[in-house]
This record gives sequence, structure tokens and C-alpha cells, in this order.
Amino acid sequence: MPLHVVVADAIRERIRSGELAVGAPLPSESELCLQFGASRGPVRQALAQLRNEGLIETSQGRVPTVLGKPLTHSIDDFFSFSAWVQATGRAPGQHTIELAWRVPPPEVAGKLRLAASDRAVVIVRRRSIDGLAAMLERSWYISEVGRELFDFDTDQGSIFGALIERGVPLDSGTHTIDAVAADELDSAQLEVPLGSPLLRVERITSSNAGVVLEYADDRYRTDRAKLGIRNSRTTSTVSRPSVARLAAEGPELLEGIRS
Repeated sequence: MPLHVVVADAIRERIRSGELAVGAPLPSESELCLQFGASRGPVRQALAQLRNEGLIETSQGRVPTVLGKPLTHSIDDFFSFSAWVQATGRAPGQHTIELAWRVPPPEVAGKLRLAASDRAVVIVRRRSIDGLAAMLERSWYISEVGRELFDFDTDQGSIFGALIERGVPLDSGTHTIDAVAADELDSAQLEVPLGSPLLRVERITSSNAGVVLEYADDRYRTDRAKLGIRNSRTTSTVSRPSVARLAAEGPELLEGIRS
């Protein structure tokens, strides 16, 4: 996991637990660098993330202070199924069904901004929570990104985290949420009847420079995952709807936020 994510998660947990109360100052950048064995760059990235979530207030020349407790999890949890499931205290799982170079269908090529004859890398994985099939993941990556998938075991951990570690700038995402009927592959892998309603989240992931890197079509069993929308006016920026992922069969609502 990137170091700035580790730092942000640790500070977020201190705020959530009350160790850092509302109005309390955070440790200085120098103290945080010593605590986490980090340079100032990752620490400042972590503080910027917490500021964007509305958890802390920062200003020039002043120590950051706590504004409020977190509503839910961070944006990285939405991109990474593994990080989200682990944050809920459950065990994520994945099984790769396909990993291949292909010419994508026209609608996928359009989303990736590829020419009709360009190839991309597709990966299809079944994702599970505590051993229960919960989601079928279909992801397409442009060639420059997708070739990285052949260098590690896609059945072990988060693709998102692995690509970030390799320097892939998966910086921002646009998500579209709808419902679809289970096709034959969905039915077989998620163990639901053909035509069963599934919750679909389509994602287009880009770099900060605006280069589209990934298109994903994630389909969830409706009895094992839910979606919640929460708006917040606690951030210093314009409020936007936040997207929440939800949990495995049986547990209480466990939300993840996209700020």
C-alpha cells in the first residue's frame, strides 16, 4: 500500500477513535515523518487527502486541526475491493478467470479512447468476501498499463495497489451505477439464476493529466452488496455525492466513501 495511504489511514483511525478529538491539533509534519519513517512528500499527500475529506483544516503557517470524525472510508477503498473488504475486518478473495490481450468491443474501445483495431488487456476475476462470491469484475486496461498485469499474481491481493506501486497514475475515477440482468458468465461465477438482478458499477479511471487508463464493469450480488449515497457539507470544497460500498451477507452497513 502506498505510504501516503498508510499515513492517512492511521490518522483517520485516530480521529475515528477519538484519540484526536475535534479541534485538536495534529502532530507536526516533522513528528509525522518520524512516526511513520516517511519523507515530507507522503505526509503532505496524506494531509491533503484528509483535508479533502473534510476531516482536518490546514492553513499556511498553522498546525492542521481536526474538523470532524470520518463519515466512512476513503476513495482508495472504492477503487480497491481488497482494501475495502480488509477495512471492514473481513477476508477478501479473488480468482482470475481470464487475463488476455484482446481487441475490445467497440463500446469499450470508445470508453478507453482507442482506435477500432487497438488491443487492450482484459482481466475477469471473481471477488469474494469470507469465501462467498460477491462480485464479478471485468476490467480493461490500455496496453501501457495492462502489460503490468502479467508481471504479478492477479489472484493475490489488489490490482489497484500493485499498479500504484509500479507508478501507474490511477488518480481519478468516474462511476456509473445501474442494475443489469445476470448473463451466463455472471450466473456461473456468482452462483445466481440466469437473469437475476445484479448491481453494476461502471468505472472509468484516468490520470490527473486526463489520460484514460481503465474501464471496469463490476457486478455485485444484490444479497451480498448494497450501495448507499451520502452527501456531506463538511468539506471545504463543493460537496459532491459520495458512493458507499457495502458489506457481505449478514453484517451491519459498512460504507466506503468517494470524496
